[in-house]
Amino acid sequence: MVEHSGGGDPDKLLPMLWPGADRDDGKPALGRKPGLTVEAVVTTALRIADDTGLDTLSMRRVATALGVGTMTLYTYVPGKAELLDLMIDKALRERALPLDDRSRPDDWRRQLELYADRTRTMYRRHRWLRRVSTVHPPLGPGMMDGHEYLLRALSGLGLTPAQAAAASHALRVVIDAVARVEVADEQVERSTGQSQDAWWQARMSFWQTYFDAERYPAIFATWDSGGFETAGEPEAGNVYRFGLSRLLDGIETVARENRNA
Repeated sequence: MVEHSGGGDPDKLLPMLWPGADRDDGKPALGRKPGLTVEAVVTTALRIADDTGLDTLSMRRVATALGVGTMTLYTYVPGKAELLDLMIDKALRERALPLDDRSRPDDWRRQLELYADRTRTMYRRHRWLRRVSTVHPPLGPGMMDGHEYLLRALSGLGLTPAQAAAASHALRVVIDAVARVEVADEQVERSTGQSQDAWWQARMSFWQTYFDAERYPAIFATWDSGGFETAGEPEAGNVYRFGLSRLLDGIETVARENRNA
């Protein structure tokens, strides 16, 4: 089942995503356990989701892990929808994308590759993220830092503002999609105990008996010339590097055409 971010109450969630920007009077809420924080709640929820999956996550389970009552937990986080957004934002912040220009790689391509690599690592660390749709994104520092990082990396290339925005969106879509597929492949192998190669090997009869090379000449020609061989590397990893490189090439081509116009 796919979960969706952005389903919480924005008036309650935004002050939690941006602590300090909209402070209350500083008084502790009634029923709160001394020493417990929203950050501790989110960290515990992340650990549960990482260990046993998003399906097992509930306000009751988080409360039990923290040693508090469920009603006490609601004085920190108003509901599971808000908790999910806080978890996503924390995972995104773990990428630690350098917004300071002095801390970023000098080359724009290396900057974007850094974004891609750290996002890929995030999905591997928090595998449950592949089941979360962020069409309605959590508007926290993790999401906004990522947008800022990409647009800053693309600035100065010669793209129009609309082209830079489109390139940034394309990068996010491609990187997220490939990372999700990569995690899905690993999860299937872990749960079934069968690698992708072993799965295909068990279905050799399809190629030997049912596959029609005359009907599918392009597939046959690609296979016959070794086009589907990945030198032992998972297909998703090969797609990740090829797709990212070609997308960056395309961005560079558009920028060069603009400069030469």
